[in-house]
Amino acid sequence: MTKPSLPELLHAAVTAVGGTERPGQAAMAEAVAEAVDDNAHLLVQAGTGTGKSLGYLVPALAHGERVVVATATLALQRQLVERDLPRTVDALHPLLRRRPQFAMLKGRSNYLCLHRLHEGVPQDEEEGLFDQFEAAAPSSKLGQDLLRLRDWSDETETGDRDDLTPGVSDRAWAQVSVSSRECLGAGKCAYGAECFAEQARERAKLADVVVTNHALLAIDAIEGAPVLPQHEVLIVDEAHELVSRVTGVATGELTPGQVNRAVRRAAKLVDEKAADALQTASEGFERVMELALPGRLEEVPEDLGYALLALRDAARTVISALGTTRDKSVQDEDAVRKQALASVETIHGVAERITQGSEYDVVWYERHDRFGASVRVAPLSVSGLLREKLFAERSVVLTSATLKLGGDFNGVGASLGLAPEGTAGDDNPQWKGLDVGSPFDYPKQGILYVARHLATPGREGSRTDMLDELAELVEAAGGRALGLFSSMRAAQAAAEELRGRLDKPILLQGEETLGELIKNFAADPETCLFGTLSLWQGVDVPGASCQLVVMDRIPFPRPDDPLMSARQKAVEEAGGNGFMAVAATHAALLMAQGAGRLVRATGDKGVVAVLDPRLANARYGSYLRASLPDFWYTTDRNQARRSLAAIDAAAKANGQ
Repeated sequence: MTKPSLPELLHAAVTAVGGTERPGQAAMAEAVAEAVDDNAHLLVQAGTGTGKSLGYLVPALAHGERVVVATATLALQRQLVERDLPRTVDALHPLLRRRPQFAMLKGRSNYLCLHRLHEGVPQDEEEGLFDQFEAAAPSSKLGQDLLRLRDWSDETETGDRDDLTPGVSDRAWAQVSVSSRECLGAGKCAYGAECFAEQARERAKLADVVVTNHALLAIDAIEGAPVLPQHEVLIVDEAHELVSRVTGVATGELTPGQVNRAVRRAAKLVDEKAADALQTASEGFERVMELALPGRLEEVPEDLGYALLALRDAARTVISALGTTRDKSVQDEDAVRKQALASVETIHGVAERITQGSEYDVVWYERHDRFGASVRVAPLSVSGLLREKLFAERSVVLTSATLKLGGDFNGVGASLGLAPEGTAGDDNPQWKGLDVGSPFDYPKQGILYVARHLATPGREGSRTDMLDELAELVEAAGGRALGLFSSMRAAQAAAEELRGRLDKPILLQGEETLGELIKNFAADPETCLFGTLSLWQGVDVPGASCQLVVMDRIPFPRPDDPLMSARQKAVEEAGGNGFMAVAATHAALLMAQGAGRLVRATGDKGVVAVLDPRLANARYGSYLRASLPDFWYTTDRNQARRSLAAIDAAAKANGQ
């Protein structure tokens, strides 16, 4: 029998999921198949509605080698594993004459730990160990969560936190899960044979497609100990998020509270001298942190340097001593020692990294209202790491609705460690960029309105002209508005102002869970939803409930953001344009994601309103506009209001 063609396979898969074949999806599938066959790399921008998951799954499954798919959001992981993959595999099985297997794999702390559940949590207090189910009053929220987790452990097949509905608090989950550093290892653990995390790893080893997240992909790349099974093809979906997720994994942090916990955990397991040295170092660190002011530390201050050296040396002594001391009063000593070791190793690692003072790291103080001060260290850039670890020895496909900024892929490519497209050289991974467009007719379905007449937003202070404009636009739209704000303070001020002015329900992020807010926003067309960062890319509400997307200002990073400003400065010192390479690229990605909330289906219509005149007036405005969908563009406020009123009237006439 002849091998089925890619168009045949794609047709079967699209039919199985009840979708519509689209030219962009077919072009994407062909390009992915070619990249995989040639062991090459591909960046592919596929607009909303293209059906990009099938655009990469079908050629990947047809190729027959093991594929890892890494996504940024839980929603897409679930969609792939619960909907797209089962149906696609069923549809392709008769044509391929084989049934590809698939599995989900996450970091260990996402799975219920049976040892923790049954043996209790190693505690920081004097009693060493206690039964968390007895100690948490059954009437308390924590007690109820823990009892529900115990019942759930008997019925769950996966032990995956995300399969538990409704979910539980982070505090409750921490009682029944372990990090990879705290895990005893299947060989030493009494529950190793039944371990959910080990079972997930075994399933992944047997699967043709392994679905994971960016964080686990980063851990796999950074820590050198392979977590993911050997694979020939890597597909990174939501690839615009990858750099920030990898940066997050590569960031170290120390707080006085965390150091104190490590001291308490280690105290019973080492001799008094080692324990006292760590306690003294901890107190010295705490004194320094009491005076810490937020901001970047171009050089590590002398007092912090001494405190960190003392911590590093005391932690090293404790790590050596932990392996030898046995305390007969400690129950379940292996688990207690493993948790203590994990805590102290983290402190040693971060203290050593900061005191070594690499030119490739950025160090800064942060202050948090609830948790006090912390010292943090992050890589100045992850591009070299990604070039070395991501693109070696496998074909990589990176895809997203927003990869092409200012008209080309080179900006995103540079952040991933790639030289400009077409650059030759042994050290440069060769790659191709492809924009397969969108099935939507953006100039007919949407308007980009820039409020050119408003005052340029300053650092602080109320923007009364912006709030007036916002109220007028929401009034004209009949509600139906998603407000994307650059700070929580701005979102709160706008919600408060409009609740006083308009007879429309205004939902505000933080007043309910995100899922609940989005559900309520979608259910009532008159409702508006205001919020900050997670709304810029986490909202998918097709139809008449979202016909106005408002951005209060261009979302440049804050000038006092230590990591972003350090990255900008580094580009300038190397002779580049730091503002365009860092700040403008950051803003362009967020704005492209935010503007993408408007048109989610072929019948959607509406206005994206940017209440920041710099998008029309500043030199970089054209770069940012070129990164957005190709909406019809206007700076005429009356035109924007008339269009919104007409769209509102049409929706009402259709009973929406």
